[in-house]
Amino acid sequence: MRVLVTGATGFVGEALCTALCGAGHTVRAALRRESPLSHSVAERVVVGEIGAATDWKAALRGVDAIMHAAARAHVVRDDPGNARLYTEVNVNGTRHLVKTAAQAAICRFVYVSSIKVNGEETPARSFTPDDAPNPRDIYGISKMLAEEAILETGQRTGMQTAIVRPPLVYGPGVRANFLRLMRWVDKEWPLPLASVRNRRSLVSIWNLCDLLVRLLNDPLPTAGTWLVSDGQDLSTPDLLRRIGTAMDRRVRLLPVPPVALRSAAALLMRKAEAARLCGSLTLDISQTCRALGWSPPMGVDEGLKRTVDWYLSRDRSHES
Repeated sequence: MRVLVTGATGFVGEALCTALCGAGHTVRAALRRESPLSHSVAERVVVGEIGAATDWKAALRGVDAIMHAAARAHVVRDDPGNARLYTEVNVNGTRHLVKTAAQAAICRFVYVSSIKVNGEETPARSFTPDDAPNPRDIYGISKMLAEEAILETGQRTGMQTAIVRPPLVYGPGVRANFLRLMRWVDKEWPLPLASVRNRRSLVSIWNLCDLLVRLLNDPLPTAGTWLVSDGQDLSTPDLLRRIGTAMDRRVRLLPVPPVALRSAAALLMRKAEAARLCGSLTLDISQTCRALGWSPPMGVDEGLKRTVDWYLSRDRSHES
């Protein structure tokens, strides 16, 4: 099968290209500009910036399926300028791509969305794919609107569509919050998180890509929405301790009430960061596992070890 992958130079996209090649598919990488890839793909095509006017004709020629992993992300302020960027890339760009794909008779469209479509915290029970969307920031809203465009096109044209909502994804090349956690552990800083009693779902890049390849290979119901995780939820202290074990570092956790952490974070304009460290966000992946006959092939500790190994080799190479 010839598969077009958008976002092929990104964190998820690079790993996805490697997984698809390993599964025997012919991969065509859609690039914003000519740039080197860390993986070997059979084909590449420059499409420019993704938006409402992107020319997809050359990219879609002869393609059987699309893995849409490109997105605007990691813009921290919810101001009108950033909202326009999210809308143009994540909403208008996706709407235009899926419409063009349907016109080109592409048989399957798989979209990498985000659990942020469901919401930010799960104080009572885990999210399921049947829950009503409740995005709380401009990124989550843009992903929800992109999903709606995909589902509408699939229902109208009969193109098979699949939407995958992962939580925090970790693995080699991870940035932002997870990289920050590894740095804290590496430096053996005292962290005021011993009293946190939350639960968080995570997914390694290997488990995520395994599911994405499964959705490409297997027959699936039209308009499926699938939640994915490692299948083992962790508290923030447990995650830090496991990272410390993989890194052979001492993890120093101090007992500070979570309410005090949240109050201090509010004063420092870091409420969202405190929510991620102290709050719960869990996914119920039982429907994914049951319907697709799938289970996460890699355990949490193995995923963390591989990620830590990348982190340590990366830092050592920078020092040499």
